[in-house]
Amino acid sequence: MTPASTSSELSSSTAHASDITKRPYDIVLYGATSFVGQITARYLADFLSAQTDSTRRFAIAGRDKAKLKKLQDTLATPADIVIADSEDKQSLDEMTQQTRLIISTVGPYLRYGAPLVAACAKHGTDYIDLTGETLFIKDMMDAHGDTAKKSGARIVHCCGFDSIPSDLGVYFTQACAEKIFGQVCQQVQMRVVKAKGGLSGGTIASMTDLFAEASKDPKRRRQLGNPYLLNSDNNPPNVKQVNITKPRYDHEHEHWVAPFVMASINTRVVHRSNQLQDYAYGRDFLYDEATWMADGIKGQLQSYGMSAGLLGLTTALSFERSRNFLTQHILPKSGSGPSKEEQEAGHYTLRFFGQMSTGETLTTEVTGDKDPGYGSTSRMLAQSALCLLDMSQSSVGGGFWTPATAMGDALIERLEAHAGLTFSQLKP
Repeated sequence: MTPASTSSELSSSTAHASDITKRPYDIVLYGATSFVGQITARYLADFLSAQTDSTRRFAIAGRDKAKLKKLQDTLATPADIVIADSEDKQSLDEMTQQTRLIISTVGPYLRYGAPLVAACAKHGTDYIDLTGETLFIKDMMDAHGDTAKKSGARIVHCCGFDSIPSDLGVYFTQACAEKIFGQVCQQVQMRVVKAKGGLSGGTIASMTDLFAEASKDPKRRRQLGNPYLLNSDNNPPNVKQVNITKPRYDHEHEHWVAPFVMASINTRVVHRSNQLQDYAYGRDFLYDEATWMADGIKGQLQSYGMSAGLLGLTTALSFERSRNFLTQHILPKSGSGPSKEEQEAGHYTLRFFGQMSTGETLTTEVTGDKDPGYGSTSRMLAQSALCLLDMSQSSVGGGFWTPATAMGDALIERLEAHAGLTFSQLKP
């Protein structure tokens, strides 16, 4: 596929000049004592310590010095401590001016994330996070897009399981199609073939805030229903997208399918990637996601069961009384998540079925060898940060990007080499 530099949104900003490269740190991990923050900090420290020629300067940040010191003592490579608080604008300004790039694991992002994105956009500091909150991303693009372009700050949301496997999976599939058939796929379907892992309290909190926001504002509900919400051009496509919300039988592949809980964010990121590449996938491009079940009666029961469970959860989260009951008594609390053993035992396989407008087809696959939400996400997050630092300002300028458009092939190579992911084309 075409690299990010072909996008009409590429900025000519020169904000990432010598003064920024001279900042004390290359990476500051903000929210380092959160559940996923600790996993990311240890992975990044281990990775940097194993790179004998690495000169990357790394710090951990948050508001609790005692907790940061406790984490610091467990890291394989030296990491300074930076104190900052999302409710203290001055501390965020000071932190973002000390580093070339911020990794943020402080969610829910709708509740805590906006001040840090504003500070990064203002000071020309690159930014990576793992949010899956579409409303937050839309708000940040609208509020800080112009500022980031001028300052040179590259803002890349969704650098975890939401939405790197989907975004790069489609990017990879389209590249294969171009190479083999000389054209891109007019339609791609992603199916979750296997996934083993757990949810943390932080993920639940993000979902809760998203539903709370939408439940009180009809405009927000309409935004959530817009498949092109993250397309920032004045003329987004008007092609009706498939939205799998109930069980169905896939006759072509002989499997029952059910809704995939992450589809609402992943599909919108993929469509934004299409826009940022000047609609390289086509303005009539179709994309949908679902979870594969077995064939036969077993698969039908699984499909109906998962669909009913997701419908029940989303319905309960849409009302304040039931939402409060679930968060207080049923769902995992913030700061909790799968054990290290569960993270190591986790895995996932995503399959992408591409079809050209002329009828030719191909199938690709993305796999991960750790728990998708945490063991794998921490690696994707850290490698995305290191990859973005390697991208020159002339190839990727300031503004809001997706993983595929900011880093593309370079990130795929890093993830395969260092994060336990594979990208492969399957034989017909």
